Amino acid sequence: MSLRPSPRPTAHPLRYSYGTNGLTDLRLDDALSLLADLGYDGVGLTLDHMHLDPLAPDLAARTHKLARRLDELGLGVTLETGARYVLDPRRKHGPSLLDPDPAQRARRADLLVRAVQIATDLGAHAVHCFSGILPKDTAGEAGTEADTEGDAVAAEDAAWKRLAETLTPVLDVATAAGIPLAVEPEPGHLLATLDDFHRLRTDLGSPDALGLTLDIGHCQCLEPLSPADCVRAAAPWLRHVQIEDMRRGVHEHLPFGDGEIDFPPVLEALAAVGYQGLVSVELPRHSHAGPQLAQQSLPFLHHAAAVSTPPDADRPPNPGEGHTDSDGRTP
Repeated sequence: MSLRPSPRPTAHPLRYSYGTNGLTDLRLDDALSLLADLGYDGVGLTLDHMHLDPLAPDLAARTHKLARRLDELGLGVTLETGARYVLDPRRKHGPSLLDPDPAQRARRADLLVRAVQIATDLGAHAVHCFSGILPKDTAGEAGTEADTEGDAVAAEDAAWKRLAETLTPVLDVATAAGIPLAVEPEPGHLLATLDDFHRLRTDLGSPDALGLTLDIGHCQCLEPLSPADCVRAAAPWLRHVQIEDMRRGVHEHLPFGDGEIDFPPVLEALAAVGYQGLVSVELPRHSHAGPQLAQQSLPFLHHAAAVSTPPDADRPPNPGEGHTDSDGRTP
């Protein structure tokens, strides 16, 4: 595999990274070296046991060593906190910020506080997080349809209250550190849409430290606006961007060209609103082909950024062709 950096349009302001949750078969230093060799500007670093474990001993020393390595390679960084089993080996993404048990919610909040501290030491531009799904045991047991509907509304309201209360001390730490906490609307979660983000923002009183992670594929999946229009609507709160291809109504992260997204207008919108952070490729179900997809994704993005509507004949090969079957599950 050639590791020559892809040609980049000198006039385009966007900076690209690749998420380590799509490179889990590589050692962290190997992943970072790969991305630097390919010409990426940064890395979306997921705190997890196989890379930078936030719960293992000597975290400060390991973080300091990583900071030096990132500086040597010239890579920027965003901190991702979406590891599936970093806190609980039996519950995916558990415990969440919505867990009925306050002690369990506190464990998730503590992870986010650690992430803010790590982000400070690494010079990261944001810390990503998401709400989690509404726990099933909060819906109650009701006997009539009316009671069931009322209980569901009450359970959801309680979950929103928990979310705001649990994030408040994290936001205090983020404010002191000057690191934005960028909440991601995630399909299937309590906070799933841009409207949901604004509900949380309003509940919290619009703190400066609360920002937004916009996943471009999620916009295609379920937002009423186009992905480019989502970028424009989200611009005042935009602190982190994840990008991949996706189809309408199907939450499946796809290599570029395998879905339905028209990328040139999206990248044009990001540049037009003055987005300054990293645009991070998010393919967590494709680690088996991570090095190949990392190599192919950057030229695709550079090409899409350089043109308004690229003819099919001029497009680089689609990263998903021939060797990257997806299992169709959500990350």
